[in-house]
Amino acid sequence: MKRWTLLLLAFAVAFPLVLSAQKSKDKPREEPKHWLDTLALPGLKFRSIGPALTSGRISDIAVHPQRPEVWYVATASGGVWKTVNNGTTFEPIFDGQGSYSIGCVTLDPSNPNVVWVGTGENNNQRSVGYGDGVYKSEDGGKSWQHMGLKNSEHIGKIIVHPENSDIVFVAAIGPLWSSGGERGVYKTTDGGKTWEAVLTIDEHTGVTDLVMDPRDPDVLYAAAFQRRRHVFTYLGGGPGSTIYKTRDGGQTWQKANKGLPNVELGRIGLAISPADPEILYAIVEAAQGKSGFYRSTDRGASWEKRSSYSTSGNYYQEIVAHPTDPDIVFAMDTWLHWTTDGGKTFTQVNEQWKHVDNHCLYVDPQHPDHWIVGCDGGLYETWDGAQTWDFKANLPVTQFYKVAVDNSEPFYYVYGGTQDNFSLGGPSRTRNQHGIMNSDWFVTQGGDGFESAIDPDNPNIVYAQFQYGGLTRYDRASGESTGIQPKPREGEDAYRWNWDAPLLVSHHKSTRLYFAANKLFRSDDRGDTWEVISPDLTRQIDRNQLPVMGRIQSIDAVAKNRSTSPYGTIVAFDESPLDPNLLYVGTDDGLVQISEDGGKSWHRIEHFPGVPDTTYVNMLLASRHDPNRVYACFNNHKRGDFKPYVLRSDDRGRTWTSIAGNLPERGSAYSIAEDHEDPELLFVGTEFGCFFTPNGGERWKQLKAGLPTIAVRDIAIQRRENDLVLGTFGRGFYILDDYSPLRHLEPETLARDAEIFPIKDGLVYIEATPLGLRGKAFQGHSFYTAPNPPVGAVFTWYLRDEIKTLREQRREREKKLIEQGKDVPFPSYEAYA
Repeated sequence: MKRWTLLLLAFAVAFPLVLSAQKSKDKPREEPKHWLDTLALPGLKFRSIGPALTSGRISDIAVHPQRPEVWYVATASGGVWKTVNNGTTFEPIFDGQGSYSIGCVTLDPSNPNVVWVGTGENNNQRSVGYGDGVYKSEDGGKSWQHMGLKNSEHIGKIIVHPENSDIVFVAAIGPLWSSGGERGVYKTTDGGKTWEAVLTIDEHTGVTDLVMDPRDPDVLYAAAFQRRRHVFTYLGGGPGSTIYKTRDGGQTWQKANKGLPNVELGRIGLAISPADPEILYAIVEAAQGKSGFYRSTDRGASWEKRSSYSTSGNYYQEIVAHPTDPDIVFAMDTWLHWTTDGGKTFTQVNEQWKHVDNHCLYVDPQHPDHWIVGCDGGLYETWDGAQTWDFKANLPVTQFYKVAVDNSEPFYYVYGGTQDNFSLGGPSRTRNQHGIMNSDWFVTQGGDGFESAIDPDNPNIVYAQFQYGGLTRYDRASGESTGIQPKPREGEDAYRWNWDAPLLVSHHKSTRLYFAANKLFRSDDRGDTWEVISPDLTRQIDRNQLPVMGRIQSIDAVAKNRSTSPYGTIVAFDESPLDPNLLYVGTDDGLVQISEDGGKSWHRIEHFPGVPDTTYVNMLLASRHDPNRVYACFNNHKRGDFKPYVLRSDDRGRTWTSIAGNLPERGSAYSIAEDHEDPELLFVGTEFGCFFTPNGGERWKQLKAGLPTIAVRDIAIQRRENDLVLGTFGRGFYILDDYSPLRHLEPETLARDAEIFPIKDGLVYIEATPLGLRGKAFQGHSFYTAPNPPVGAVFTWYLRDEIKTLREQRREREKKLIEQGKDVPFPSYEAYA
């Protein structure tokens, strides 16, 4: 068997020198850097394990007009991907940029090698990520420039002038969670160097859609959209929503809303027919049941209601006009719809064997039966007008809310719940030479998935949940599942379940489960029966009495409270690994509740230093080392506050201290993990990455190698293997194999010339080849596999100074001799070697 050795750490340490007293006093004195800031960790590299079995949400598609085999795919939460071979392979091209959430991608019609990307998803669901403006690439995505509009947070559309590449229009929806920001239509005339806000409405209203008349690029139509989302509600419309038109390239705008409903409007999707540009379509969300599908045949001067068909502005409300038939329009919806009579009637297209929740569509203008559809389940392609579908099972952009690991041998399994792509389980590595294949993954529960939990003594017993408290017990050996959700007792009010309810298998008894709604439940028989062990632990606030956009909103407000969890739910829970009676509960309305007697009584904490009141308690973690210590991550991004709130208590939650330290100011904190050997070694997952601290939060450093810019929603540690496992929201699972060298990071160690860290026992086995050959065998390039770690023992070492070969040393000496004009001796054989 081959033995593998791998240099995993190549640290570059530079200890700051003491500044000389003789230096000029005019020069500012630089603060010495913390030793952790000077450290590079390229060898500690995350390994993606997929999956691509179900892929993830797609927000936009751009196809090269002259080379239709080239596509750019904007994902809601996984960056931008490119294929140059009709989807046979995909490459991520946006991983190092400032955002992972993408709203749109646009190619310059004059030069399709110029790619524009608008960051921040163009939908308004509870799970959307926020962006940081507009990016531009001039080399087909190889490199990027940030072009501004950083405070827009969500971009709906980018249009490049068909004759002048320096003129670009951007539809900025603006912040979802707060007022202000950059909203409206922005225009540049210098290729993005500067921007002018050519259409602004108010602090709550942006522009979600924009279309240009193909006959006259100075004529544009804009769909203004007023909306707001918070933890407790969604409001999908208001007086700011309407349609505007400009005839002079954006210098002036007029409302173009004659014939639209005279109530408050929500999201509006626009399309102008390429087959007959005199025909303009609008799908309009409106209050009081007056939504509908509209058509204009007089360039927006008036609108005719064709039918009452509409979709949800929260998640869809986009339309695509057919390239050759002016009466055909496609509507993005849970089920993809189309009209063939100009909007009078809509029918579902065939979606047999295809995922639902459609968000974008490309119709090939040369072959109109050829479509590419982006939905919650990834990319699908049809060549026969939806009679049959081809799924692109090689795009690993699954959005995981949570991650869990089991104790299977010889290799552990990884589990998690996804946004609209089931709860899944799969191996952390395999015994074959192909790596981890899609066929290695399996579904433990349908629907949207959230927290999974596994019996620590019997890895075949898996608990998985779906939205609003649905809970099942899955038998991995047989594939059978049993519903075990707690039900209200006789005479008891219905429980309030969060979209993502907390679930835990006890640290002390493997048959004991905890689950939570607005009350906490405990089962000692794996969910067959349940006991309610708390009262309602929330503030019990009436969300309909809370102001939104400055006032209490009517019951008839557009989409009020739609696609929003009930308010006043438990969203975080942990049981102390050291004391089975010590329980911690966190709520969506900002409370931490503590019980020290197994749930008989509860102590309520309402205020936390530096954290705004009622901030969502995203995670609670009881220490494995100190029975009095507990950690908390508070997440306030749903009020437009993106700071990371990471706190620690050393007195069982009575008082708290921030340990956020030098974590980036922009990047909400979701999760925290504590090393099981070193109590000072902690990990935090934020909106934009994974960080660790070797000193209890005094100083944090990002772990970047192998990990794109991505939201790390959850972290699990496989203690037997010392593996750090991440659940990311848009790029699947990542594993940092054997992170134990981080326990030994300290200035004294790094001052040495070299150091070999403790070596983990290697596994000896013969790799199988069930497909006949290594790698993808004969399966073709589209066959998806994720890599296994190296076979055998892995050595991890540190070298303070750079290693130079004999050749490099010789050339350095010769360079000096040449500069001095001296003879350069011909090297000996040893010098060559």
